[in-house]
Amino acid sequence: MLRIGSIVWGVRDVPRAIAFWCAALDYEPLREPDVDWAILVPRSGEGVQLALDGVSDPPPPGRPRHHLDLYASDQKAEIERLLNLGAQKVDRVYPEGADYVVLADPDGNRFCVIQK
Repeated sequence: MLRIGSIVWGVRDVPRAIAFWCAALDYEPLREPDVDWAILVPRSGEGVQLALDGVSDPPPPGRPRHHLDLYASDQKAEIERLLNLGAQKVDRVYPEGADYVVLADPDGNRFCVIQK
């Protein structure tokens, strides 16, 4: 099973973005934010997470400002299914222990498949 876990929004100023999006959407931080990363969730408990990712302006080449994090109960099977649907693997160096794989849809829009 695959579901949208987070919409990842690239921002230049994470604290300012936290204040704005929490007020705009009635969200709150899931846990104590880092200086360059925060996860916001609806106060009501209903809805999709919004992750705020600190980015430079402009972002580095090949790194989109926004993407989806898709949560998978069987990451390997979902990646294979998505590749069969027309997704492509993105050439990337992953940090040790990464729980995500970056793919691109047929139009080149990137997204992460995360084992949950």
